[in-house]
Amino acid sequence: MKPYRSTTFFADGLSSRRPVEGTVARGFLKTDTEFFTGKKAGRSSASAAGAQAPAGSSPTSVSSASSEGAAVQGAAAYPDDIEVFPLTVTEELVTRGKQRYEIFCSACHGLTGNGDGMIVRRGFRRAASFNDDRLRQAPVGHFFDAITNGWGAMPSYATQIPAEDRWAIIAYVRALQLSQQKTETAATPNAAPKQSPAVPSGSPEH
Repeated sequence: MKPYRSTTFFADGLSSRRPVEGTVARGFLKTDTEFFTGKKAGRSSASAAGAQAPAGSSPTSVSSASSEGAAVQGAAAYPDDIEVFPLTVTEELVTRGKQRYEIFCSACHGLTGNGDGMIVRRGFRRAASFNDDRLRQAPVGHFFDAITNGWGAMPSYATQIPAEDRWAIIAYVRALQLSQQKTETAATPNAAPKQSPAVPSGSPEH
């Protein structure tokens, strides 16, 4: 039988047969909940709905709602999302993430993750900046959820980016966040130069 060709052999006239109930396609068993969903085992995305942004809103608008709301962020804002990578982060993984990020993410989020990608410069709404405190503190599972299911104006990339590549991108995003952190210098800019102790008058100089 050739797929999709009609036949008189079966009563329904179709040559293709329905799979046995409960059949799972090869590679789609997905028993590792954390790896394939970014959620803690036993938790679902539906249970985190109350912590996520309302439909039609963007993470940026939510974070700017109030100064008090911005303070309650990080893992507390996404209680169902995992905080630790479900795979080993290696140099190869981060390098792969950089490649995938530049292909799929940089157009909106920019090469440095500041939300100023090329299509934003051409007039599209500004993307979320990974360097905002809200996303610096967000657990890695939140990023996986956003890539998989979409977030605000961002569509789902589940069909374009395999699960392992999503984690690779997130590993690179974490590297970007570290690279963009402002480091405070230990020295005070206007500090007076350190002077030698004064020599009492009349005492011999050595």
